[in-house]
Amino acid sequence: MSFPNHRPRRLRTTPAMRRLTAENRLAPGDLILPAFIREGLNEPSPINSMPGVVQHTTDSLKRAAAEAVELGVGGIMLFGVPEVRDARGTASLEKDGVLNKAISDVKAEVGDDLVIMSDVCLDEFTDHGHCGVLDSQGYVDNDATLEIYGRMAVAQAEAGAHVLGPSGMMDGQIAVIRQALEDSGHKNTAVLAYAAKYASAFYGPFREAVDSQLKGDRRTYQMDAANRREAILEVELDLEEGADMVMVKPAMSYLDILADVAAMSPVPVSAYQISGEYAMIEAAAANGWIDRRGAITESVLGIKRAGADTILTYWASELAGWLKES
Repeated sequence: MSFPNHRPRRLRTTPAMRRLTAENRLAPGDLILPAFIREGLNEPSPINSMPGVVQHTTDSLKRAAAEAVELGVGGIMLFGVPEVRDARGTASLEKDGVLNKAISDVKAEVGDDLVIMSDVCLDEFTDHGHCGVLDSQGYVDNDATLEIYGRMAVAQAEAGAHVLGPSGMMDGQIAVIRQALEDSGHKNTAVLAYAAKYASAFYGPFREAVDSQLKGDRRTYQMDAANRREAILEVELDLEEGADMVMVKPAMSYLDILADVAAMSPVPVSAYQISGEYAMIEAAAANGWIDRRGAITESVLGIKRAGADTILTYWASELAGWLKES
């Protein structure tokens, strides 16, 4: 017999009962804060399509990192926006370039109290906005790009990054970066592979955040939204090449992929709640259509429930503050 012997509502009667019987929980340490720094700014510059998110100056970035430490946030993922770009993204390799300097500055501010992560990709640094160098036909040259990624990885490790996040979806990028790190003595620098990164319409606000110069799209190297099994292949290849952690990006429209990856991965799994996901919730909340705090918490909890060990979200610090309150 079922009813009345079984009344599942018994375990929902009070907030205390719901806390006691919750199957999944969020903690500040699960969260990673993506942060942008733009060269040449005198004060933080708001990103119109991402209310509450800014392009940082050095000082404001250091404050954001220090706040993240105080709130117990797990990590910070850094993206740099240079003043000068070229076809090969050479500013990405400069010791005093915007991203490498930001890594050093954040490391000096918070040391090892926050996991400092950095983006290994050329899209912010190229004048064409693609994640790699182009051949004579305008096609992204996978192998020529890998050589630069290896040098970028070493530069970022030398600047003090604990974890490198190769996000360009070049074939073989993890193997090349891992070997470059080993050869340069950075054996303890971890690699978080953007293993299943899809070409998505929801990246739009991010492109404003990094002042992207992209014309066209990245569908020849980022994954097709129609494909599910292919994500497992991509993850398996990155694991074979030495990835310490793997990521699914975006999160919202790819929770099935996240669940698949979490079920098979022997290493920690991350998911990135991307700019378009952030912008939609903020816009709906600003119009009074949804409860902002409830929607933020529910959306991040849904990513956790699908299997993410860690979550990159622009609400990381704000959400960590709420979690500490409760």
